[in-house]
Amino acid sequence: MAIVLAVPTCLLLAVTGLGVADRAADWSAARETAGQVGLLPPVQELVRELQRERGLTNGLLGGAKEYADDVAAQRKRTDAVRSELRTVLMSESADQAPGTASAVTDALLALAELDTTRGDIDAGSAERAPTLTFYTDAITMLTDAESTPAKSGAVPIGDRRIADGVRALQAVSRATEAVALERGSLNGVFAAGRFRSGEYADFTEVRATRVAALGQFAQLATPAQQSALDFAFGTVAAKRAVAFEAQAERGADGSDLSVVPSRWWAAMTTLVDDLYDVQRKVGEEIRARADETGSAATGQLGGFLALGALILAVATALAMFSARSITRPLGALADEADEIAGARLPTAVRHMQEADPDETLPAEPESPQLPGSNAREISRLAAALRNVEHTAVGLAAEQAVLRRNSTESLASLGRRNQALLRRQLVLITTLESQELDPDALAELFQLDHLATRMRRNAESLLLLAGEESSPRRWPGTVTITEVVQSAVAEVEEYQRVVAVEVEECRIRGHVVAELSHLLAELIENALMFSPPKQPVEIYGWRDAGEYCLAVVDRGVGMSAEQLTHANARLSGSESYLVAPTPLPGPPRGRHPRSPPRRPRRAAPHRRHGRHRLRRASCHARPAPRSATCGVGPRNRMTQDVPPPSFT
Repeated sequence: MAIVLAVPTCLLLAVTGLGVADRAADWSAARETAGQVGLLPPVQELVRELQRERGLTNGLLGGAKEYADDVAAQRKRTDAVRSELRTVLMSESADQAPGTASAVTDALLALAELDTTRGDIDAGSAERAPTLTFYTDAITMLTDAESTPAKSGAVPIGDRRIADGVRALQAVSRATEAVALERGSLNGVFAAGRFRSGEYADFTEVRATRVAALGQFAQLATPAQQSALDFAFGTVAAKRAVAFEAQAERGADGSDLSVVPSRWWAAMTTLVDDLYDVQRKVGEEIRARADETGSAATGQLGGFLALGALILAVATALAMFSARSITRPLGALADEADEIAGARLPTAVRHMQEADPDETLPAEPESPQLPGSNAREISRLAAALRNVEHTAVGLAAEQAVLRRNSTESLASLGRRNQALLRRQLVLITTLESQELDPDALAELFQLDHLATRMRRNAESLLLLAGEESSPRRWPGTVTITEVVQSAVAEVEEYQRVVAVEVEECRIRGHVVAELSHLLAELIENALMFSPPKQPVEIYGWRDAGEYCLAVVDRGVGMSAEQLTHANARLSGSESYLVAPTPLPGPPRGRHPRSPPRRPRRAAPHRRHGRHRLRRASCHARPAPRSATCGVGPRNRMTQDVPPPSFT
């Protein structure tokens, strides 16, 4: 019931959360847009004063000396406006857009060279074109700073009016800058009396920028905004400026121009001021719309939060009521599930794993009646638990059959492989007896060695399948030295194995193959987990009624806990099913000659616990690092020799 309530509750809360996130984003964007527009007036005022200083300075450098007093006065106004803007930025008002404030601060840093440029102008060392470029770059940085949040997408989602208004404001700002730049550029040209090299191209480029910006504004502006712009370009001063532009176009070939700079300046200044009025009007409309959107988003945000709290409260109440109504039957059902999981199911599965194929399964106990389980859902859940129990028991039976079939398949494969290897060894022996070439004979010996190792792997496969040991038999008895040599012949790096001190004794032939196999596994593990250049030593001695073989290597060793677990498994007191055991041979992904990745001691393979050497025992010792195999009692040996001194 809790899940049934949780799913729709989570869905409702998710929908509410999406609404909250959407409204919060709109509120934040509206607040940032309002802050951006609120910062525009002082920035635009500084841009306006810099544009005037740029135009007057360009005229002064063009030769109009009458602009000297105007330039000095304009510099004071520019410095005053710049100080006011710095004061506004330092106030860190909450209404300021962080992105716009940061961009404006960076733009003001670019004006650090303004005093140096003015000094060069007063000293007469400044060029007209570089000076114009300096002022234009500074103005461009301020203009770009005005639209920083809009570039980063800080516009309320879905509010097209604000988005279009911001883009329209950017367009009219670019148009105003183009008109102001044209005013300053031609002011210097008219003062000089003609266009210099490249100045006419700059003039046409500025006009093209203005036309493009006005075209974009026409697409985004409201009818009222477009009407205000048409009025600005329809004044007498604007028409007079157009006439002056036509005269400038006739001087494209470098001919003299007879336009009075002050008249051009007055006409264009009126047009620039009118464009600033349009720009201010657009900004005010954007701010009003942003404030309206922010207020609406605040109200909707509060509504969504209240709705989410209501949904959560109702869901909590329903969940508590439902929990009280099903506590008792669920408790009884939990007890039933614990009994199934902790007792009945493990007992049944263990019985299936250990029982013979033809043994009859015990009768299943009847499930007790659950108190208060008249509810259909509870009854179905109890039935489902019993079905799980029945299914698990059935799967255990299927797995037992599958393991039995797999074991029989492995045994069949091992026996066939063993028969083929015996035939291969007979053939190799025949070829060795007939071969006279020493090199070819050496290669046949290597092949014989590989086949011998393959035969041991085939015997290991039979052991894994639970089969009895190999059918190899020796008549009579065999010396322990021959058993050791047979085991060494079945490992890869047999050159590193040294029989240091092996006391003689004879072993009955019917256990030779099994003892040789067990000893080969110990030797191979010792070779695998010891340094490549370190020898593996074999010792043999009598110990009372037993004969002991020790395989000694000097690897990285094992911890005391690892030794305890290994010896518990070797003695049969701990099951090999507790943890997986790697297959015979080197660990997967590692060459036998590579150093071991973790401390590990050699030990016989786990299936040697089923070996027919019933009286053989193995034990791993920490120092010297070795694995010891003991064979006894005396009826396995046929010769009594006094025990040697051994250290």
